[in-house]
Amino acid sequence: MPIEYSTSDHSVSERDTLAEAATRLDRNPLALVFVTDPDGRVAGRVTPQDVEAALSRGAKRDAKVTAAMAPVGSGDDGVLPVLDSAKKLAGLRTPVGARKIPIAEPTLGGNELRYVTECVETNWISSQGSFVRRFEAEFAARLGVPHALAVSNGTVALHLALAAFGIGPGDEVIVPDLTFAATINAVVYTGATPVIVDIAPDTWSMDSDAFAAAITPRTKAVIPVHLYGQPADMDPICAIAKRRGIFVVEDAAEAVGSKLDGTPCGAIGDCGTFSFYSNKLITTGEGGMVVFKDDAVAARARMLRDHGMNPAKRYWHDEVGFNYRLTNLQAAIGCAQLEQIDGFLARKKSIAARYLSRFAGTAEIECPHAVEGFDNSFWVFSVAVDRGKVDLDRDALIERLSTAGIDSRPLFYCLHEMPPYRGYAGNRAFPVAKRLSDSGLSLPSSTSIRDEEIDFVAGTFKRIVAARRLVRAIAA
Repeated sequence: MPIEYSTSDHSVSERDTLAEAATRLDRNPLALVFVTDPDGRVAGRVTPQDVEAALSRGAKRDAKVTAAMAPVGSGDDGVLPVLDSAKKLAGLRTPVGARKIPIAEPTLGGNELRYVTECVETNWISSQGSFVRRFEAEFAARLGVPHALAVSNGTVALHLALAAFGIGPGDEVIVPDLTFAATINAVVYTGATPVIVDIAPDTWSMDSDAFAAAITPRTKAVIPVHLYGQPADMDPICAIAKRRGIFVVEDAAEAVGSKLDGTPCGAIGDCGTFSFYSNKLITTGEGGMVVFKDDAVAARARMLRDHGMNPAKRYWHDEVGFNYRLTNLQAAIGCAQLEQIDGFLARKKSIAARYLSRFAGTAEIECPHAVEGFDNSFWVFSVAVDRGKVDLDRDALIERLSTAGIDSRPLFYCLHEMPPYRGYAGNRAFPVAKRLSDSGLSLPSSTSIRDEEIDFVAGTFKRIVAARRLVRAIAA
């Protein structure tokens, strides 16, 4: 069913005051109203920004709403009234169609079906097949690394990487507080002890000073996470790790295509891990990849991926291993996705540029920071809202966006706050991660999103924020 908007919530009379309009604006999900004349005909529209502008021109809160009225069709958000034969408000038309604008969805417009059909027709559907080898080779070549191992998902990619480096009981592995739980779960799987540290305010990724302060004689590895596509500050992290003999395992699950000073994320540390879940930049449905620089470590990982079986002696197992293989069917989709990756990346960056331009000058909304040399792939476009300036919590904002027809997601919860991981926080503080986790959300970022949908998302978001600001100003 199409998203339905209440006409009563989205209309005011010419006789209503600016204060009354502000209340109406703050209680409807679009934060926009249409003004009707005494005969009920639509005469114009009003947004919170329109009321703010009228007040700045000297209008009083009890002035008529017409002091802030703009023409119907003004604005760049695509919201228009639907009028009946008497020119009365009968509904609203927005860029939202029969469903909410999704946060993310795959784009399968290339050779995916052709390659999967080839797998079926040749009977190569399990983990043995030419598409697996091709996917690994092409992915490794793109990153400029000698070894890439396709695996069944991004979580096991992390686990396999740590296992290949011999991480286990008695070891410590440092992880950032703001990340998906898979990062820390993989450490726990090995029997090692995770150590949680805070993140940096500019990259939203691991703080290098916090990393350095958390190192002990037991520290064996560090997992910097390239969060939401923004590269972590790898230079100091790698320098510290090299001096202390610590393995650097990059969690690039969300950062396919991101680069740091021209080097692809995942190819900077000792190894990198990736996810190809259906909402990622490229997808295999479920799936992942581990890339290595060291020949011996890569060989051990390949053996562990296949039950710990000796590659030269079938059914002879040198170690307890895992079944972490990717199927040829999935790899076929991955190959087709790789053929389109440059187009996907270009679209992601154009989406981010459009959001950034629409949010420019909105002090309450913190967008991803531009850092010199950091090439963000913008897997999803995420923002944080200044709770000191907006009297509306993040979850309530997400609910309003949902009612307006816009899907969104909260940023990840802090690891140190969740029951399984509280014991790994020590006595360390996490002010940056806590602030962003509590106030951040991700907005629709699919490569298939239309520009007018981006404008609608940004416009609605800005009006909701402005409505809260307006209500506070009028009440003062």
